[in-house]
Amino acid sequence: MPATIVLGAQWGDEGKGRVVDYFAAGADYVVRYQGGNNAGHTIIVGDQHLALSLIPSGIHYPDCIPVIASGTVIDPKVLIDEMDKVASQGLDPSRVRLSANAHLIMPYHRKLDAVMERYLGRNQIGTTKRGIGPAYTDKYARSGIRVQDLFDPKIFREKVEVALEEKNKLLPRVYNTLPIDVEEIVEEYLEYAGRLRPHVTDTSLLLWKAIRDGETVLFEGAQGTLLDIDHGTYPFVTSSNPTAGGAVVGSGIGPRDIDQVVGVAKAYISRVGTGPFPTELHDADGDRMIELGGEYGTVTGRRRRCGWLDLVALRYAARVNGLSHIFMTKLDILSAFETVKVAVGYREGDTLHEEFPAQQSVLYHCTPEYVELPGWGTDITGVREYADLPANARAYIEFVADTVGVPVGWVSVGPERSQLVEVG
Repeated sequence: MPATIVLGAQWGDEGKGRVVDYFAAGADYVVRYQGGNNAGHTIIVGDQHLALSLIPSGIHYPDCIPVIASGTVIDPKVLIDEMDKVASQGLDPSRVRLSANAHLIMPYHRKLDAVMERYLGRNQIGTTKRGIGPAYTDKYARSGIRVQDLFDPKIFREKVEVALEEKNKLLPRVYNTLPIDVEEIVEEYLEYAGRLRPHVTDTSLLLWKAIRDGETVLFEGAQGTLLDIDHGTYPFVTSSNPTAGGAVVGSGIGPRDIDQVVGVAKAYISRVGTGPFPTELHDADGDRMIELGGEYGTVTGRRRRCGWLDLVALRYAARVNGLSHIFMTKLDILSAFETVKVAVGYREGDTLHEEFPAQQSVLYHCTPEYVELPGWGTDITGVREYADLPANARAYIEFVADTVGVPVGWVSVGPERSQLVEVG
């Protein structure tokens, strides 16, 4: 797998961290290509739990270089705190490489994120209030501040002053909140420069050389396909492109360098925050998924909404990303159900939508068309060979693969690194 993309094929929280961890064992580089500290992953190795929101999962492997590419937005305090955290667990943060072109999340981004969300009231998007959206807004308005600006104090100060000239008019007049002091920001952020300098490089060139030299590069997406700013359930989306195309743009490598795209999907489906969710369960089955699956956000701790697996949405993710394989997670959670359901269409009056609808309003009003399959009712957490899975569990996996049109290559049967079954 010289160059592999691992991304979320649902609404995020699919268990990408453990999947990336699995592939990272054979990778020379693991690359985070979009998003910020609004998404996280937890790696479990024995009794060690490490929750990360910026540093890629490859940090666990001593010969792997974790790369944070230009498509990400960086809160420098969060990144430095994470590097200190991994160091406290005996890992080496000096290997982390950070793009000089990555944009910085500034204090005014976090403040704007919070007040704008509050201002929306009932129409809130469900942002994590960590400043990610406003940072991307400034990036595309060409008024953002990049990592490389930290190393020229004069330019950095000028850019902060220009940004605050606008933001300090907006904050008190529109959102009735206090303006922000230029000096405090400049003093705080220039202190970060010394800590970050050894990690900053041209990550696009770094990765191009690695691929040219035949090294293995793994691209790690945050969030999921249905949260993509262009292809997700807008406006209830993130501010970047978690899809496979985002990996190319966000890391600065060419599309012909990608060998395979692995979409991570739970055996059921979950969503954090607001937005449409056709198969969401508001009953005991949904509560059971939440409790058995530990469905609470890694970064926010928010309770996730859960429902039966949506194959209409998964087929859409396969198309948008050009998936070569599916990595199915949390199959063990479904062992608690006598029967399991999968949505194969959306019923809207007399119309059956078998493809993800272009008109998003359908998602609010449709009724899922389910196929009900027999459960397997037995503990599978100790299974390591595909042939040893119960026949009904194998039938479930094969139904998903056949309906989506993409092979399921791996299945997780528990949270530990070893609780994994290769299919076929």
